[in-house]
Amino acid sequence: MRRGNGLMLVLALIMGLAAAYLARDWIQRQAIAVPAPAASTIVVAAAPLGFGIALTPENIVEIPWAASRVPDGAFTTRDELLKDGRRVVLTPMQRNELILRTKITGPGQRASLSSLLEEGRKAVTVRVDDVRGVAGFVLPGDRVDVVLIRMENKAPGQVDNTSDILVQHVKVLAVDQIVNERQEQPTVAKAVTLEVTTEEAQKILLASNVGKLSLILRQAGQSQPEFAKRVTDIDLGFAPPAPSAPPAASATVGASPSEPPVRVQPTTATVDIVRGTTRAQYNVQSSGR
Repeated sequence: MRRGNGLMLVLALIMGLAAAYLARDWIQRQAIAVPAPAASTIVVAAAPLGFGIALTPENIVEIPWAASRVPDGAFTTRDELLKDGRRVVLTPMQRNELILRTKITGPGQRASLSSLLEEGRKAVTVRVDDVRGVAGFVLPGDRVDVVLIRMENKAPGQVDNTSDILVQHVKVLAVDQIVNERQEQPTVAKAVTLEVTTEEAQKILLASNVGKLSLILRQAGQSQPEFAKRVTDIDLGFAPPAPSAPPAASATVGASPSEPPVRVQPTTATVDIVRGTTRAQYNVQSSGR
């Protein structure tokens, strides 16, 4: 009896080993060989780079890149980056940050404001102060709306103040002469340069001669245009002054309703006034009644 149990145990072990071997062999045959990605490199900043700094072999470095694809606009080697000519930084970068074509100039270009403009865009400057410039919290890279505030003379002695939104969601390129998008400290600026279309630039330049321009800072990521109506004094609760009453007509006298009225002409009388030993004469008008 014990010998029978032992034979069954040995047989079970043999069958288990055989099943494991067959399963391992089947898994190996079903497995699909995946080729390892080719080794590659990518160019990053070797040190913090500010606006206007020229790229050189000393301030850029190649690091390993394991993915099969590189980001759009990236460079795989330093030679590829520097072979066509000198390039300059347009957007400040930190150490080990990818160097992309959108963050640097083209070969041989200098770091000017025109290099930051997108295709078909223009730059226009708006004069501001500590209030109209949102207390200095408008920084390069922000999005703003431009508002025109002006006074219109509707009638003699009547002035109507209006507020209109000229353009919405325009990018701030520079504040005074600062184009650093990573500037963190607010500054009270005298001028703000905006990136606009040709038509928007015409509107802003014309409006600067009509009234005062102010900026409205938009929330980050808010790109949808909003409906904006004209705001006037009436919206603030200020009613326009009532028009002055027409002058009263002079008194006329007529014999009957069918006869034309006869205008009464005022008469002149002389009045003597004596003050002490001094006598003076004055001519006064009388209604004749």
